[in-house]
Amino acid sequence: MQSRPTSDLNDRAQATTSRGGAGGAGSGFALSQQRFRELVEQALAGARKLGASDASVEVSEGVGLSVSVRKGELENVERNRDKSLSISLYLGQRRGNANTSDFSAEAIEQTVRAAYDIARFTAEDPAAGLPDEEDLAKGDELARDLDLFHPWDIDAEGAAELARRCEDAAMSTDRRITNSEGAGVSAQQSHFFSGNSRGFRGGYAASRHSISVAPIASISGRRGNDMQRDAWYSSMRSAADMASPEAVGRYAAERALARLGSRKIKTCEVPVLFESTLAAGLLGAYVQATSGGSLYRKSSFLLDSLGKQVMPEHIDIVEEPHLPRGKGSAPFDDEGVRTCRRTVVDAGVVQGYFLSSYSARKLGMKTTGNAGGSQNLSLRSRLTRPEDSLEQMLKKLDRGLFVIELMGQGVNYVTGDYSRGAAGFWVENGRITHPVHEITIAGNLRQMLRHIVAIGADEYTTGAKTVGSVLLQPMKVAGFS
Repeated sequence: MQSRPTSDLNDRAQATTSRGGAGGAGSGFALSQQRFRELVEQALAGARKLGASDASVEVSEGVGLSVSVRKGELENVERNRDKSLSISLYLGQRRGNANTSDFSAEAIEQTVRAAYDIARFTAEDPAAGLPDEEDLAKGDELARDLDLFHPWDIDAEGAAELARRCEDAAMSTDRRITNSEGAGVSAQQSHFFSGNSRGFRGGYAASRHSISVAPIASISGRRGNDMQRDAWYSSMRSAADMASPEAVGRYAAERALARLGSRKIKTCEVPVLFESTLAAGLLGAYVQATSGGSLYRKSSFLLDSLGKQVMPEHIDIVEEPHLPRGKGSAPFDDEGVRTCRRTVVDAGVVQGYFLSSYSARKLGMKTTGNAGGSQNLSLRSRLTRPEDSLEQMLKKLDRGLFVIELMGQGVNYVTGDYSRGAAGFWVENGRITHPVHEITIAGNLRQMLRHIVAIGADEYTTGAKTVGSVLLQPMKVAGFS
């Protein structure tokens, strides 16, 4: 396996970046933040007029371009432009919600009335309501610049050219790259403004851009065709930070080529090393199990885990919502609650859950500012050294399975039972010997989290989660008898 591609500064000329307000040059937005503020105030005033005890309103707009090519030919060009106004209105502990994409005064009035009518006929819920005023972001917390907005001034022709360069690089890597499922480029940007009857007002713009490709490698032989597919992508807030199309294409091709000659293996129980891109899924499973909705519904394998040891002592999980250009960065959550850096797991012990105001009330706790999900999580080991590359992690694995792909949805978050189809490489004496496919790995998430042996320094950010490759104690690997 070759090292992953990193950002390529040569592509900076293709990106138009801005840290200014929404609606500026290159943003593509039709509406300004000031107009959004006016719409929020209009809807809140309508709610007060109807007698609502509380209300919250959010107005948003998104624009984007997605282009795909396959074998050099243009396949799809999609443009999206959408807008929405959503209002949640409270009559005591009864809540109604309605939304509209029509921003006319009459439509907003009708939407507020619809939310009011829904609330009138909704059963009371003791946990319903806006966040407490003391938890809402204020002042400098609202003005925090996290450098999230970098509109990409690219047209369909330019995006198609980048996609072709990416696919061409993959196809020209080796003659065994014989086909492609295509390459794509996406440029997306959005902005919003929200407010509530307890004084919160805030909003900002954000962008997310990507380039991806999925090449197919094959070898014809006496026993038929050995055909393997893999893919790679680069996704960033700023297009200037993405890896070059050629680097993405070559790396995707190398991954597909490495899987040629895959074999089945006998059923066994061996240590398993998760590639960093997959290890983020383990972190995601932990987040789901310790999120408010799962906890108050009692549908989690980590019920009542606060203050308890659920991972080895060398493991920490840190949440950092204020990282510049972070994919999960936010000055406040979806309810306007301030966000802050915190250690979620300290030396393997759970220090906090992921709670919105509603789920916190259901559990008799305080919101953690996680309405909308977690923000920039990192899974770390105190034993990790800077030299713990993937090569070193394979040496720590010694003999076992290195997993690079998981298939299926065989995870039970109530019991923690885990069973997934997998593909990867067999490792002997710390070295990859051959690719492996058509296997299943099985275990229990509670035990898997407890049995994390090591985490590599080969960190990779998938979505809003950052983690290196993760080595687990023996798991059941089902192959053939």
